[in-house]
Amino acid sequence: MGAERSRAGGGLPLRKSLLVRLLAASITIAVCSVAATAWLAARTTTSAIQQEQGQVLADDAQIYDTLIGYAAAHRDWSAVTPTLKRLTGRTGRHITLTTQDRLPIATSGPAAPLPTRASALLDPLRADPALLPGVKADGIDPRAVGPYRLPKAERAELVGRVDKVRACMRGAGYPVGVTEEPSGRSALVVGGDNSTQRKASEVCGLYVLDDPTTTEKRALDRLNTLVAGCLRRQDLGPVSVDLSFAPVGKDGEAVQRCVDTARREQLAPYVAPAALLFVATPAGSAAPPGFDLSSANTGRVAGVAALVLVLTVAVTVTVGTRLVRPLRALTDAARRPAQQHLRVPVTSDDEIGRLAAAFNDLAERRERVEGQRKAMVSDVAHELRTPLSTMRGWLEAAQDGLAVSDEAFVASLLEEALLLQHIVDDLQHLAQADAGRLRLHPEPLRLRELLDHVAAAHRGGAETAGVTLTTCIEDTPVLHADPARLRQTVGNLLSNAVRHTPPGGTVTLRCRRAADEILIEVADTGTGIAPADLPRVFDRFWRADRSRSRRTGGCGLGLAIVRQLTEAHGGTVSVTSTPGTGTVFRLRLPVRP
Repeated sequence: MGAERSRAGGGLPLRKSLLVRLLAASITIAVCSVAATAWLAARTTTSAIQQEQGQVLADDAQIYDTLIGYAAAHRDWSAVTPTLKRLTGRTGRHITLTTQDRLPIATSGPAAPLPTRASALLDPLRADPALLPGVKADGIDPRAVGPYRLPKAERAELVGRVDKVRACMRGAGYPVGVTEEPSGRSALVVGGDNSTQRKASEVCGLYVLDDPTTTEKRALDRLNTLVAGCLRRQDLGPVSVDLSFAPVGKDGEAVQRCVDTARREQLAPYVAPAALLFVATPAGSAAPPGFDLSSANTGRVAGVAALVLVLTVAVTVTVGTRLVRPLRALTDAARRPAQQHLRVPVTSDDEIGRLAAAFNDLAERRERVEGQRKAMVSDVAHELRTPLSTMRGWLEAAQDGLAVSDEAFVASLLEEALLLQHIVDDLQHLAQADAGRLRLHPEPLRLRELLDHVAAAHRGGAETAGVTLTTCIEDTPVLHADPARLRQTVGNLLSNAVRHTPPGGTVTLRCRRAADEILIEVADTGTGIAPADLPRVFDRFWRADRSRSRRTGGCGLGLAIVRQLTEAHGGTVSVTSTPGTGTVFRLRLPVRP
């Protein structure tokens, strides 16, 4: 089967082709490695950029929050420089504050040219809620308390109230915590839902903590006066404002605007004036360094690329090793001594698999040819030894005076010499055929006349053996063949058939046309050939008689010569046999040369 598959031709499906697999593996590895490197590098770079941008935004938010808080707690910027330096040491950014007219106020380091655009406007009364989550929609920083800041005495009084209420609530089993607002006011934070808070307020009088202190009352009175003036200018009725800075009794945008305006007017004397904030890199650029990767993130990207490279190399080495392994097995097997005839496993159906199958087929044929060569040498030695031994025996007897050199003596030596000549001639014919030097001299001939002549030549021997030789020859077209070689071929078959047919048997020579071929059959009613021996009948020196006896004649080369001569004519020879019934040899010769 291996030989048949190896000789099946180059019709290998593309999906099984080694070249296609190599190209597919290389392209797949290249695409996967490039895609993986690009994806991982992009993800890592994006993550690194986002991380650094997030850090920059966090630093900017921290700078903004700290300076807004400073402005909310101070009336001016005169002492802000230490704060700026602390922020620069923490974030690595260069910070500059100017007035809204770009006049310098303070800087965290050496003076540098200002960027075209400011990073932000520092105004605690108009803070950016996006940067300060604690700031409400009105934009007023809750740390800007101004006149609402409580003195120590009032703070202590409030602490006393808070402690009493907290003790009551803890005794009632309510969860409670204490916070301190920027103004210094202490407040309780009651856990649970709204119903729990209402119950706690009813039980322990939580509402008493909402009463404003003396300082807060004065500030609220001033605020309500400012709100009333704003509402009168807009022909709106008066409203009151409590510590939550929400209008009581009337809603609306106009009312809320008046409250916000009044609060800014009330707090303005207590906070620092608005200032422009410039945040830049140490080199002076206002652009954030988010796209300038740090050494750590650069190392991560390089590490990801190195990991993909290692994986790509590992996959390539693995695929290459699997592809090279059968080639190494073939190389090792080819380097072994020729006498071992090693086989290699066939693990695939690609070019390498077919090469392995062809190698195994070659090793099998070499082993078979080697066996045939050894057998042929033994057979030739055996076939030549017998006549030579006979001739030597007769000659030694004549030399010793034991045999008389008469006509019978000479005839016996001549018979043995002719046998030797016959064997040598047959071997020469086979050698010429093997070397491709067997010369044919084809000519047009009528097959009926040739076969009748061959049958007549063998009829006398058949009658002597008690075998009936019959012919059945139909008219056939003129055949181009070598008459001498064709007579030799048919004569070998007839002599072989007569030799293996017992007395009383029949040998039949038939000839007819079958399509574009001439079919010549030699059938006998002999002992037949065992099925196991049929594949070997055309082997050289093979005889069904295992004892090599020459009682029936022949040296085992006749059928081998028949096959060689038939193939030289472009034909084929085959045999069918039934043990105990007979054997049929068929020659198929093409009509056209």
